[in-house]
Amino acid sequence: MESRRHFFLAGPSLLVAQSAPSDQINLGVIGSGGRGTYVMGEFQKDPAIRVSSICDVYEPNLERALGAASKKQGSSPRAVRNYKQILDDKTIQAVLIATPEHWHHRMVLDALAAGKDIYVEKPLCQTPDQGAELVRAEQASKNIVQVGMQRRSYDLYLEGRKIVAAGTLGNVRMVRSWWLNNYVGQPPSAKLDGPLDWEQWQGPVERRVVADPARFRHWRYFSDYAGGIAADQGAHAFDGIHLLMNASYPLAVTASAGKVQKLEFDTPESMVTIAEYPEEFLGIFTINYAAMKYKSKNDQLSQLDGDLARMDIGREECKVFRQGEEDTPAVAKTSARGFGFATEVHVRNFLDCIRTRQTPTAPMRLGFQACLVTMLANISRKTGRRVRWDDRSGNVLA
Repeated sequence: MESRRHFFLAGPSLLVAQSAPSDQINLGVIGSGGRGTYVMGEFQKDPAIRVSSICDVYEPNLERALGAASKKQGSSPRAVRNYKQILDDKTIQAVLIATPEHWHHRMVLDALAAGKDIYVEKPLCQTPDQGAELVRAEQASKNIVQVGMQRRSYDLYLEGRKIVAAGTLGNVRMVRSWWLNNYVGQPPSAKLDGPLDWEQWQGPVERRVVADPARFRHWRYFSDYAGGIAADQGAHAFDGIHLLMNASYPLAVTASAGKVQKLEFDTPESMVTIAEYPEEFLGIFTINYAAMKYKSKNDQLSQLDGDLARMDIGREECKVFRQGEEDTPAVAKTSARGFGFATEVHVRNFLDCIRTRQTPTAPMRLGFQACLVTMLANISRKTGRRVRWDDRSGNVLA
């Protein structure tokens, strides 16, 4: 038996050269909630980045982001309340789009038309037709687009992909992934802390007269604005599966869900999605947000079942267990900086590609591939049937 081996992955160099003024990139931020402000801070780790403008329709978010950006760069960005003001600004080269999901499709199309390079959070869009349109629009442009699926830049997942490609696991016919949390017992949504342009926030969806704090604060769980938690987290999980397995677009998807327990929302918190791939394996994602909450480092595990070995990969560790030796990993890897560092590397890759005009690690096509599985899953859940996808025509098959 081969002795157990440990690896500690070396993180990328953190040294960044002082950039000349000609290398400055002016960034516009569209959507400055918690995630948007966090990712904006990752952009500002590059000394050549200047946050020129920040747009949000909720005043408390806008004010917090303006303060955070000013503190880091020593100058205050311009505050705007309509994203088209950022797109019309010819001095802005790139935009960060971190709005709710129901705005992604329209904003990305508009940003491409305005000639901006784009970093957009996932999930990329809400329907297969929207995704196909976005892929075509990117192909017809000269813009750089990076979708915020940071596992594509994460050292641990990149090492896991090498293990699979080397044949260490043998034939992998099934990948099982799960994500657990609990929002059922959360208190009712808190009242808004300041002015909100509710009409503008709703954007292209069905109009509701009164601003609803639950819809604003928890938009991920309402079908008007997103695909539910199974889509929000599923985009990450399936993108990880696609990366590890070097997978193509799915052939078909089947899904089943439990009854909605958090009656404030209209999407299920417990759901199982099974995706079939032309590479002859199944990707199975189980999400349960009515479960015991795990520590972050123990949650979101993917297990690749090979006929020679099994690989377990999560946020912080990757282990390989050979047949007959399931209690002791033959290979164990950890990331040098941890999962939180993945976003910084992902942003850095985007900025490098702005400068070199090379393709980033998570372009539109891969962003669409990841959320397509979850969109087909929601169709399957609602119709009670297996949903097939034709990659050549870009259509859902009846």
